[in-house]
Amino acid sequence: MPSATPRSALAIRPRPSHQQPEPPPRKLKHAPCTSLPDTSPLAGFAPVQLPRGYTDERPTKRPMTTPSQTIAVVNSSGRQAASFIRVASAVGYHVRAQLRNLDGIVANEISSLPNVTVIVGDLYTKPSPTSSASPASDVGVNHELIANLFRGAQLAFINTTFWGDEVAIGKALADAAVKVNIQHYIYSTMPNHSLHNENWPSLPLYSSKASIESYIRSLPTLAPRATYIYTGIYNNNFTSLPYPLFCMELQPDGSFIWQAPFHPDVKLPWLDAEHDVGAAVLQLIKDGVRKWGNGERIALAYEMLSPKEVCKVFARGVGRPVRYRRGQIEIKVKIPDGYRDQLVGLEKMYQLGAKDPKLQPPYFGDQKLEDNCPEEALALWEGYRGLEEYAREVFPLEEAANGLTWMNEEDGRIEGGDDGDSEDDGDDDEGLTIGGGAETPARREEEGWLA
Repeated sequence: MPSATPRSALAIRPRPSHQQPEPPPRKLKHAPCTSLPDTSPLAGFAPVQLPRGYTDERPTKRPMTTPSQTIAVVNSSGRQAASFIRVASAVGYHVRAQLRNLDGIVANEISSLPNVTVIVGDLYTKPSPTSSASPASDVGVNHELIANLFRGAQLAFINTTFWGDEVAIGKALADAAVKVNIQHYIYSTMPNHSLHNENWPSLPLYSSKASIESYIRSLPTLAPRATYIYTGIYNNNFTSLPYPLFCMELQPDGSFIWQAPFHPDVKLPWLDAEHDVGAAVLQLIKDGVRKWGNGERIALAYEMLSPKEVCKVFARGVGRPVRYRRGQIEIKVKIPDGYRDQLVGLEKMYQLGAKDPKLQPPYFGDQKLEDNCPEEALALWEGYRGLEEYAREVFPLEEAANGLTWMNEEDGRIEGGDDGDSEDDGDDDEGLTIGGGAETPARREEEGWLA
C-alpha cells in the first residue's frame, strides 16, 4: 500500500560508514535458554555451537537415480490405474498403458503424461455369432495387444474389469507376465465371499477377481512375485447423478440423502482411489517382492466408517445436511448387465445383517484383512485424503465436471425447487447411462466409473 506521507517530508538518512564504531552489545532480558544447571562449567556457553570448519554454503544436492524399469498397466482410464500412472510417471518410471480409446478427460491426460506409452485397443473382442468356441474359451482375448503391452516390461499393476470375459483376460495377462519374466506383479483383487462362508452369496464382479487371483497363485514362477491389494469403497463413487448404490440424492432443501442396503452402524472400509492408490502401489514397488511377494495380501483402506458416520463426515465436508436411509438399491438409469447382477448379490448379502449387525459379512470377506485397516495402508502411504476432505474439496469439482450446478446456489437450494411434493416424471434421466454420455466427460466408458 503506498505511503500517505509525501516524499518531501521523509528524512533522508546518510549511508552508514564503515568507520562508525560497533554498536554496543545487546543486553538480554533473560539468560539464554539451556537445560544445563547454573553450577555447570558449561553453563556460560551458547546453547548452540557451530561445528569447526562450518561454512554457510549449502552442500550440493545428492543426485537422484531415475528409475529405468517399465511398468505394464491395463484399463488406464480407471481410477486405480490413472492414480498409479500419474505418480509412477512423475518419478521417472516408464509406463506402458492400455486404453480402450482416447475418449474422455482422463484418457487424454494419461496419453499426454511424460514417460507414458499408450497402447490403444480392447483387451477383449466379442467372438462372432458363428464362432463354435465355448463361452469359457479365450477366443475373444486380444493376445497380440497383451504381448505388445508387456514387451520390455519388468513390473505390472493390473486391475481387470468386467468388460469382456474378465477371467479369460486376467489369465492371459498373467500368462504374458510369465513369458516376459515380470519381476513384481501387483493385482487388484476382491474376495469370493462364498468361499469364506457358504451362506454368503458370491458377488460376480468380486468372484471373477478372486478366480484370477487363484490362477496367479497356481503359476510357479509368478506366484512368488505377486502381491494382491484389496481396495475399500471409493470415496469417488459418490455422485448426485442417479447412479445406483452411491447416489447422494439432492433434496429440494439442498440436503442430501444416501440410500443403500448396508447396516447403518457397521463399519466399512473407505479409500480415495484417485488420490491414494497410486502412492500406495508405488511404495509396494519400491519395497519389492522381498517384503510384499509370495502372495502377500494388503487391505488398502484409510478409514473405517459406518454409513451413519459417512453421512456425518460428508455433511461436514459439503456444509449441508446428509442423511442415511437403509433401503433397496434403486436403479434409475441404464447399467451394464454385469453390474446389475452385482447389485442383486449385494442386496442379498447385506440382507443377512438386517436385524443382527453381527451377521453382516466383512467387506473383504476375511475379518483379518478388515482388522488390518487402516494401519496396513498407512504403512505404505500416510498422506491419504479422507472422506471429509474429499467431500469439501473434490466432490463439488467432480459434480461440476458432470454438468451439475447445485454447489453454485447461494441458499443451498435446487434452482426452481419447490416444497418437494411435486412428482418427478423421470424425463430428465431418459437415456442416461452409468459412466457414459456427456454428463460424465471424465470417463465415458462403462467400466471407467467402477475400476
